[in-house]
Amino acid sequence: MKKLQIFLILLILGVTAKSQTLKPTKGYSTQIGNTIAMLEDLKARITKSVVNLEVEGTDFLLDKEANRVGALIMHLAATEKYYQLYTFENRGFNKEEVEKWEVGLKLGDVAREKFIDKPISFYLDIWNEVRKETLELLKTKNDKWFNAKVKGSTMNNHWAWYHVMEHQANHMGQIRLITKRIHKR
Repeated sequence: MKKLQIFLILLILGVTAKSQTLKPTKGYSTQIGNTIAMLEDLKARITKSVVNLEVEGTDFLLDKEANRVGALIMHLAATEKYYQLYTFENRGFNKEEVEKWEVGLKLGDVAREKFIDKPISFYLDIWNEVRKETLELLKTKNDKWFNAKVKGSTMNNHWAWYHVMEHQANHMGQIRLITKRIHKR
């Protein structure tokens, strides 16, 4: 009976048999491949939560201090882009990149004004491009690099990409809360 209860809970949460195994993504070293498998699973689940939103849903605010779903997707893309630069080039954003990514990275009042009146596909396309670059860059590295410290930092590359993953998982919960509230209004 316990196995059936666990299965039903997982089914309700949207966890499928396919997502209950973790295998390194082919073409990558083992640790990087496992991380990519988790990153891609999170991205797919977040995308599934938002892909059918109309602009009204993409722009929905729970309250005056909340973030819109579109802004949160932009935030995920901006954070991932930052960690690309940090781990692969050992730097933060340059002046051009600050102009492009900083509002999405920081969110807040400026993001509430800037990220509005665009379809969810606008934000997902940006995140898809960032992820495509992440996958290409990680393909050039191995587990030795993954375990090496980021230059000038106490963290290693593996922890940096773990942080990107757990950051996305945290925002997935926030996004799902928002989308549930959209449907109740």
